[in-house]
Amino acid sequence: MSPKLVLTGFLLASIVCSAVAQQQSPTEPQKPVTPQQQAQPEVDSQDVVRITTNLVQIDAVVTKDGKHVTDLKPEDFELFEDGRPQTITNFSYISNVSSSPSAAPPPPSNYKDKTAAPVLPAVAQPRDVRRTVAVVVDDLGMSFQSVALARTQLRKFVNEQLQPNDLVAIIHTSGEVGALQQFTTDRRMIYNSIDRLRWYPCSRAGVHVFAPVGSPERDYDVACGNWRSISSTLRVLKFIIEGMHDLPGRKSLVLLSDSLPIETQEPATNAQNPVDGALSDVRTDYSGQLKKVAELAIRSAVVVYAVDTRALAYTGLTAADRITFPSRTVEQPDRILNGVMNARSMSLITSREGAELIARQTGGFMVSNSNDFKLKEIAEDQKGYYLLGFRPTDEVFDRKFHHIKVTVKPHGMSVRTRNGFFGADHAPETSELTPGDLMRRALISPFGASAITVRLTTIFTNFDTGSRLRSLLYINPQDLVFVDDPGGLHVASFELGMVLFGDNGQVNDVQRRGVTLRLQDDAYQNALRHGIVYTTDTALKDAGAFQFRVAIRDEKSGHIGSAGQFIQIPNLGDGRLALSGLVLTKETPEPGTANPAMPDAQDGITAGPAVRQFRPGGKLIFAYSIYNAQQDPATHLPQLTTQMRIFHDGKAVFTRDPSSVQVDSQTDPKRIPNIGRLQLGSEFPPGEYVLQVIVTDRLAKEKQQIASQWIDFEIVK
Repeated sequence: MSPKLVLTGFLLASIVCSAVAQQQSPTEPQKPVTPQQQAQPEVDSQDVVRITTNLVQIDAVVTKDGKHVTDLKPEDFELFEDGRPQTITNFSYISNVSSSPSAAPPPPSNYKDKTAAPVLPAVAQPRDVRRTVAVVVDDLGMSFQSVALARTQLRKFVNEQLQPNDLVAIIHTSGEVGALQQFTTDRRMIYNSIDRLRWYPCSRAGVHVFAPVGSPERDYDVACGNWRSISSTLRVLKFIIEGMHDLPGRKSLVLLSDSLPIETQEPATNAQNPVDGALSDVRTDYSGQLKKVAELAIRSAVVVYAVDTRALAYTGLTAADRITFPSRTVEQPDRILNGVMNARSMSLITSREGAELIARQTGGFMVSNSNDFKLKEIAEDQKGYYLLGFRPTDEVFDRKFHHIKVTVKPHGMSVRTRNGFFGADHAPETSELTPGDLMRRALISPFGASAITVRLTTIFTNFDTGSRLRSLLYINPQDLVFVDDPGGLHVASFELGMVLFGDNGQVNDVQRRGVTLRLQDDAYQNALRHGIVYTTDTALKDAGAFQFRVAIRDEKSGHIGSAGQFIQIPNLGDGRLALSGLVLTKETPEPGTANPAMPDAQDGITAGPAVRQFRPGGKLIFAYSIYNAQQDPATHLPQLTTQMRIFHDGKAVFTRDPSSVQVDSQTDPKRIPNIGRLQLGSEFPPGEYVLQVIVTDRLAKEKQQIASQWIDFEIVK
């Protein structure tokens, strides 16, 4: 049997082994410590707002002429609690931006370009130097115009401001919301979240920033959302902030909204006099709810920045306005025009007051009258902060709000901090989480649990029975607890959890199962040397972008390991060209004598498709399937070309000329398997690489001719 048939058979048929040995040394290869790892912040920096009987610790940002000041000393500050000066006993400056050259933002690129260089997402670790940002798009309170502008500015923000290890989530307030599971360093996921932002037809803002005056009221012109949607926005903000509580360090929430007022005034039928239908002004005060959001943000070390997405709005009359002027003896026309402008100007001010309140109380700021939303300034403001601590007295813990004021002595500088804290001890709770709680936390956390070494490789495939994900889960058996049973078998049990997250963090699919491994002695020894690969299938109901996350918990030790992967599922029903995932492994020296899907010994290196570690000089083989290729009406055959590229540190180090895909022997022209080979020569030094495959359909429409896939691998000494 040829290697092509073996490997494509692995891709298109069921993965036959549920637990197979995979070549892996007992421990992962040691990697050099990077400058970023050396510059880890101190322990106290993980507890930004720290209120305990021994210490009250808060954060502050100092700027001069709009730029951060980072070299101040404790004696340059004055700190007041309820007007009483406090002695600063703890002091440090925490930088959120690594000085490592590798942490520089990649150049802006067309993220929709199928031939663009793939960018490997950074692996987020709890103690990495980074910024953590939740961008909350309040589509419940945004006009059609504002949502379109927000998409544009957020793409620019991602292209120009994000560092590779910045942890970011894009969340909209309408619909079901998941918080933690959306934080990612993967720009593909961030871009996808931005692209999926849509105007909410029943927002409280309508189509236009200002409803046209005098125009016939059409359903799509008039805001149908009412004051109840403000409460919905505030509930979503609370949920997101609560989810951010357990993330380490100082976090930021950027709120994009047209309208979040402190008070609303809406006409409503007078219940006291329903006969004449008189109208009365109904006022609803949201200041209490807004302050609770700010309080929760303070407790969770979240700084809120608010952006008025109406930008530099024009308050004068436009072509959409229709005003009938009465006789000059009744009212002057300029008074009517001024009345419209004044009403719109006042609406701009009052409708942003609630968002401004939250930002001010949490140490952030409000952005208004800005077409670019000043997202660059917001990103700059998160570069670092000072931590100031003082010893509290017993009166501090009275469960009341205590005002904080921080000043700096040098002239020309400004300082921002939270406006206070609540006098309650924030010492960590001692209650233990249940195993179920720990698994749920591992599945939604943006940080991988590492007590058990886990690596995930997930491949999209399609059959006559539907689409599915084929997942290979590598597990280091030395992290599991094996016990010997009376029959002489080595037994380990673990709980496996899998979750597929869709748009806005919604749960698309969830699975939980118990797994028991019973290995005879030779299989056990082989597993200890080479590792274990557990394979599983997940049926797919919908197309789109998803996060697939897995976690395992050893039943004996309680240790947990987790991993995740961003998956783009094509809609094959639309007829567009698409590719399956890539399978990459070492080519067997004697074709037909071994299954490439099975482990392949290579001096303790994992050369199989689950982990993909290879030696210099190795021969690799990769396989994939091509879907929806167009057929020539005359020959009934597709006309496809394929090209392979290798990237290292974001740069192309190898490019193979395009070649034709052999299609004359294919039995199913809609599902065409293909295979390629690669020789790792001297031009590939040890390091991390990305293999990209680009397929072009010469018979398809111009904008639908190209599809691509990529997979990462590592070359080790």
